Amino acid sequence: MITEASLQAGSRRAIPAGVWALGFVSMLMDISSEMIHALLPVYMVAVLGTSTLMVGIIEGIAEATAAITKIFSGALSDWLGKRKLLAVLGYGLGALTKPIFPLAPAIDWLVAARFIDRIGKGIRGAPCDALVADITPPHLRGASFGLRQSLDTIGAFTGPLLAVGLMWLSADHYQTVFWLAVIPAFLAVGVLLVWVKEPERPKTLRQVRMPLSRSELRRLGGMYWWVVAVAAVFTLARFSEAFLLLRAQSVGLPVALVPLVLVIMGVAYSVSAYPVGVLSGRTDRVTILLLGLLLLVGADLVLAFASGLAGLVVGVTLWGLHMGFTQGLLATLVAEAAPAELRGTAFGMFNLVTGVALLLASVIAGALWDMIGPQGTFLAGASFAALTMAGVLSIRARLGKRTESISQ
Repeated sequence: MITEASLQAGSRRAIPAGVWALGFVSMLMDISSEMIHALLPVYMVAVLGTSTLMVGIIEGIAEATAAITKIFSGALSDWLGKRKLLAVLGYGLGALTKPIFPLAPAIDWLVAARFIDRIGKGIRGAPCDALVADITPPHLRGASFGLRQSLDTIGAFTGPLLAVGLMWLSADHYQTVFWLAVIPAFLAVGVLLVWVKEPERPKTLRQVRMPLSRSELRRLGGMYWWVVAVAAVFTLARFSEAFLLLRAQSVGLPVALVPLVLVIMGVAYSVSAYPVGVLSGRTDRVTILLLGLLLLVGADLVLAFASGLAGLVVGVTLWGLHMGFTQGLLATLVAEAAPAELRGTAFGMFNLVTGVALLLASVIAGALWDMIGPQGTFLAGASFAALTMAGVLSIRARLGKRTESISQ
């Protein structure tokens, strides 16, 4: 018999509808973006004659631009006490940039469109992360962030899969794929406007007047800054996925099939993110983080020495698994470590620091690729990941206790 008590218990276990809606919004926008980004590095190198170093610089600066924007949008969402408005603005800007890619007559236009698109991502990023935390009860945050990562990643591999099929149907006509990528971007904005409802700000929640002031940043606490520090070093080992695409091309994969690399990575990411998110609410999160680092070391070593398709598939799969083991977990730790009224600022600062680290990592990766080749790039990534593991292991006992106390 269904009783009121059982219904209430079920609602406590159910991930809120708003989280599902935000996940679908992210999935649709990722389908659009990845249909373009799965082809863009190869298009720039093979068609426009851009160097791999320049690809690394463009990718790194683009992601750093998004990261810098996130800190201001996150702080603004705390100051306003509103998240959805900025989410709509960010997704809307991302949708409006998509037609530029098929219309671009030169590399300058593509670079401009890439940066504007990343500004849109920056505007929506921290407010959306904070909105997930606002909507979700504390005991479901790990599962909610894992679910959102899974849905987001379904878009991340569906986009490249569509790109492969459309490249085959259009006889490698890049502009056709870029035009069709416009459709899911505008659908994402529609879903956000209609189905995502922002909860009312609790009247008891402290009003934040200057989110980026020194006093407010101190309120974020030591545990939060530990998460940021670990994530920054971790990001040095995790350069742009553009280098996975270039690695696929270097082992002889046909251009039309190169986007399948992101499909393989995305499947591994999506099938692991939600189970790991659920697991993170029941076990030691430091152990999960260490497993994610170990997977990244394995991915880099395999990709460094891969000479054919089999090695490429194994390396890319391990790369996707490491993302599933770490990205939702880091977001959960940020949400739980930061005060509720400063979550936007917390996610913004987190993304700023990791974005700068990604810029540095991508530039280093591109330079090593040009000077030494793919092996130098991936061995450097493995070295950074191993250093991060050593640092986390040395303080594991103390940080493990602090993490467990926050999750209780």
